[in-house]
Amino acid sequence: MTAFNTIDDIDVAGKRTLVRVDLNVPMEEGRVTDATRIERLVPGILELSKKEAKVVLLAHFGRPKGKIVPQMSLAPVVGVLSDLLDKSVAFATDCVGSMAEAAVSQMENGDVLLLENTRFHEGEEKNEPEFAKALAANGDIFVADAFSAAHRAHASTVGLGELLPAVAGRTMQAELQALEAGLGDPRHPLVAVVGGAKVSTKLDLLMNLVSKVDTLVIGGGMANTFLAAQGYDVQKSLCEHDLAETASKIIAEAEKQNCRILLPSDAVVAGEFKAHAENHVAKIAAIPHGTMILDTGPHTVADIEKVFEEAATVVWNGPLGAFEIEPFDTATVAAARKAASLTKSGKLVSVAGGGDTVAALNHAGVADDFTYVSTAGGAFLEWMEGKELPGIAVLAKNS
Repeated sequence: MTAFNTIDDIDVAGKRTLVRVDLNVPMEEGRVTDATRIERLVPGILELSKKEAKVVLLAHFGRPKGKIVPQMSLAPVVGVLSDLLDKSVAFATDCVGSMAEAAVSQMENGDVLLLENTRFHEGEEKNEPEFAKALAANGDIFVADAFSAAHRAHASTVGLGELLPAVAGRTMQAELQALEAGLGDPRHPLVAVVGGAKVSTKLDLLMNLVSKVDTLVIGGGMANTFLAAQGYDVQKSLCEHDLAETASKIIAEAEKQNCRILLPSDAVVAGEFKAHAENHVAKIAAIPHGTMILDTGPHTVADIEKVFEEAATVVWNGPLGAFEIEPFDTATVAAARKAASLTKSGKLVSVAGGGDTVAALNHAGVADDFTYVSTAGGAFLEWMEGKELPGIAVLAKNS
C-alpha cells in the first residue's frame, strides 16, 4: 500500500489547515438536493475543529473553466454544512487574494471557513505554480480529503501538497484503506463485477483486472460485445461490434492469466427499451429475432451468486442490466443483495464505486451493507485501471 501520513501524524492546533474536500454535490435552483458527500466529510471536519485547527475548506463546483459563474458558487453549501456540523461556517467570496486572506486572519482556533470555488481561477486546473502559492499563503498544513478529485493534477489537489506538509484526511484515509483491501492487497478468491453500457469506456479497466482477479463477471450492455465476439447473435441489443477483436483479446489475456470470465448464459429480452415492456427469458444462443437484451438472466444470476459465495473479496463497478427501468433491474438488485448479505455475515469484503454503481446499490437498498462504497467517479475508475493518481502520489512523496 502507498505510504501516506494522516491527521494522526501532525499537530494541527492553532494551524491554518487547508482541507481539500469534495462539495461537488447535486443542486437545483441553488439548493443542495443530495448531501451524501457532505455528510461523509462531517466527522473529519469536526475532528480537526476539536483539535483546535483553523479549518479552511477548499473545493470546486461544476466546470466554470476559470471564470466566475454565479450559478456555480459554493455559497449555497454553507447552510447545509453549518447544519450538519451543528456549527457556524464562515464563507469567503474568493479562494485567494485579499478576501480569502481577511477571512482566514479573523479565524479563531476550531473555526470552520469555506472558500469560494477554486475553479473560478484558470490556475486551478492548470496547476499553475503562482496560483498554488496563492492558495498556500493562507495555510500551514494541507489535508487532502477529496479522493474523487485525486485523479486531477490541479493546484488544490497536487500543487498544495508540493508546497505544504500534506496528510490524508479521514475520508481519503478510509477510501485508500478500502481500495487496498479491494485490489491492492486483497483476500482471494477475488471477484470483479464490471457492467455498464460500453466496452470502449472500460478497456483499460478490463485489461488491468484480468491480471489481478480470479473471476471477472461482465454484465450490462458491454457483455453483448463479448458475446458477439464469440459468435452469438445479439439481435437489436446495444453492442459495439467494432470492438469484437478487442473483446477477443481480453478473453485471450484472461485465459493466459488464469482468470475466469463469467458472461451471461441467459438474458431478459424485450422488443423495446421502456419500463415494463413485454419481456421474457431467453438463452444467449437463441435470442429471438427483433429483440434486445436488457438484463442478465436468472440462470446467470444464480451463477454469479455462487461465485460470490466462494469469494473472499468482491470489487464492483457498473450494473448488470438496464437497472434504471423495471423490471430490468432484477439481476443487479439480486446480485447486490447477495453480496450485501455475505458482507453482513462477515464472509465477504465488498468494495464498490462509480456513479451508476452507487445509484444501483441505493436502488437495491444495500449501499450501507457493503464494506465500502466510493462516491468517486473518475478517480475510482482510474484506480481500478491501475493508474497512478496524482493526488495520491503527492501524499506518498510528502510522507
